[in-house]
Amino acid sequence: MKPCIGIPCALRPDKARPWFPPNFSQRQTYVDSIVQAGGAPMLIPASGQEDFLQVVAERIDGLLLAGGVDIDPARYGEAPHERLEEVDPLRDELESELTHRFLASGKPVLGICRGIQLLNVALGGTLYQDIDAQVEGAAPHRESYARQDWNYLAHEITITPESRLARLLGVTDLAVNSLHHQAVKDLAPGLRPIAWAADGIVEGVEGDAEQFVLAVQCHPETLQAQADPRWQRVFRAFVESSAAFMPRSTVE
Repeated sequence: MKPCIGIPCALRPDKARPWFPPNFSQRQTYVDSIVQAGGAPMLIPASGQEDFLQVVAERIDGLLLAGGVDIDPARYGEAPHERLEEVDPLRDELESELTHRFLASGKPVLGICRGIQLLNVALGGTLYQDIDAQVEGAAPHRESYARQDWNYLAHEITITPESRLARLLGVTDLAVNSLHHQAVKDLAPGLRPIAWAADGIVEGVEGDAEQFVLAVQCHPETLQAQADPRWQRVFRAFVESSAAFMPRSTVE
């Protein structure tokens, strides 16, 4: 048996056919990365129902908070900035609830791009709603998006040597892709910053306990397949940590 990794979905309207009901969706690259790492990906539709959340929290062994649209600034007590883009409040609620439940149970959490932002907000932190408008002297952080190339290595990050991320990657400096316009501002309690871009934007955080809680601002799910296979180690470590929470009857 393989550990089940939950990946919450986005709620997406059918823009070509607005009279169609919306779809729940998620990118294939997240699924492929979990499969390659030895896990069984399970897509989670957005729902705030208590019984549904409880079932997911009990039966899923690890939580992957994937990339996507902006987080509603109301979740951290701010009015929308004029450069705020599309939001998905139902997904925000689902992921925030699941984050708290997984952290409370000790189960692993891995965040990617929007995932680092959601993790920070769920635990009480804030975000820059738009880096260019709110961070003086910031470097471009959407170069991979602008070039329409998710494997374009846009800038370097520096990683704290004693961090889990540095141990897994085996380096403290490396180039990453970059497709975001929001970023961690005030760090939430229970998290510590472990990676930065040269302009000071936080590019990685970890939990301050032994539990596997790791989030990065780049998109390693695309890098690990081509541009930088070292990121495969992060997904393997996440899946291996999740295996410890599989029901005993499936482990024995």
